[in-house]
Amino acid sequence: MTKEKFQLEFVINASPSMLYNYISNPSGLSEWFADNVNSRGEKYTFIWDEDEESAFLIKSKQDTYVRFQWEDDEDTKFFFELNIVEDDLTGDVSLMITDFAEPDETEKAQLLWESQIDDLKQILGS
Repeated sequence: MTKEKFQLEFVINASPSMLYNYISNPSGLSEWFADNVNSRGEKYTFIWDEDEESAFLIKSKQDTYVRFQWEDDEDTKFFFELNIVEDDLTGDVSLMITDFAEPDETEKAQLLWESQIDDLKQILGS
């Protein structure tokens, strides 16, 4: 399976600590990323309508980033990461998304991220 890496950056009008709560814990993620999110330890279960997928939280740093790996991608180099970036000069906060998709699915994956981040911005009042 060949996947290509892509990155997207979104300016978010929220503090890093507030944003981190929405990208790192099940209750925050269920408000914008999936219909429902459950976790048991490092394993997160994401539910959309009738679909359910599991991912492992493989890395995180408080108020900075989370990195998940889908269960289907276990033992591969593929992951998705949400990285909070704060500009030292302006104080602007951005969310940098890193993800992987099949070459013919990249555009669709990017559009999905854009839609989800729009939902997140609406919740944050950003």
